[in-house]
Amino acid sequence: MTLKWLAVLVATVSVTLSVTGNVVVGVIDGGQLPLVVNLFALTAAGTAVVLAVLADLYDRLSDRLTALTEFLVSRLDEIESHTGDRNAGFVEGYLLNGGREAAVVPFGRRGRGAAER
Repeated sequence: MTLKWLAVLVATVSVTLSVTGNVVVGVIDGGQLPLVVNLFALTAAGTAVVLAVLADLYDRLSDRLTALTEFLVSRLDEIESHTGDRNAGFVEGYLLNGGREAAVVPFGRRGRGAAER
């Protein structure tokens, strides 16, 4: 049983016992239960209701975070599959090079055309 439903059960039982106790005492003596007992029952019921609401909000937040995580994982897998293909040729070329260094080719001059050289 989850925390939310356990809190709802505690609130229901607390209110039911308080009302039943007040009705029984009212029928027998014409009075009501002591104030401390009524306040304790109402405090327990109120706390249980707040706890049930917080547990429900936690469940909703957890479900949303799970859905967001699954979406991000699928999106990152998709991105990785595309970028992995682009880098594969570079890595294979580097490995096939066998450690030979490539010759350095200098850039031409800027600003003037190649005809003036």
